[in-house]
Amino acid sequence: MLKQTKRLTLVEQVAEQIESLIASGAWAVGTRIPPEPELMEQLQVSRNTLREAIRALTHAGLLKTRQGDGTYVCSSSALGPILKKRILRSNWLETLAVRHALEREAAHLAAERRDKEDLERMAHCLKQSKQAIQTEDAHAYARWDLEFHQTIVSSSRNGLLIELYDYISDSLPPILVEMFNQVDFLSFYHNHALLLEAITDQNSTKAAALVQQYIHETQEHFQNEDITGGLNPHGTDQ
Repeated sequence: MLKQTKRLTLVEQVAEQIESLIASGAWAVGTRIPPEPELMEQLQVSRNTLREAIRALTHAGLLKTRQGDGTYVCSSSALGPILKKRILRSNWLETLAVRHALEREAAHLAAERRDKEDLERMAHCLKQSKQAIQTEDAHAYARWDLEFHQTIVSSSRNGLLIELYDYISDSLPPILVEMFNQVDFLSFYHNHALLLEAITDQNSTKAAALVQQYIHETQEHFQNEDITGGLNPHGTDQ
């Protein structure tokens, strides 16, 4: 006996259409999706229906909303949540090691592939992170530092790299917040300013070397037990 086919709601139909755009590569990982008015016209749906569909895909791990910057594709499949669960089982040192490996390659590629908009976004993030350091706002610094690195990774134009980095980077802001009063983030800012300069000049070798330098400095800080003792990127005790 054949099972009765479930009829999809309008929200589910819209979510499927958007998921198809992502799976086909029309909306690549790391790109910002079109604004609401454009999508409403393209999909012929109301604002509420569209928002519900986007909310469902965000919950599924395919989309991610960045405050004040729009909604981005962060995964090309539902495999994302599974990988995130695996990351949650890793300790923070493992997470950072993988993040740094991705950042090195991303910086190298970004120097070759970035465009004007990418550079402007990096500069804005860097400016905001410096202001956060000066005002001693740990949460703002964590947000803007992460967005600076996410922009570099997005500039690599490598979908898989972008996707992997997004999964890992979500767990890192708590580390930065806890470290804020214990390390010299101004030295990191100066390193990042040089990194932006190298990417602007399309000097991929120098960009990768600067990321390596930043990694080395980070590891030196983490060797201090006073810094590492209580840190956990996932908010639970080790």
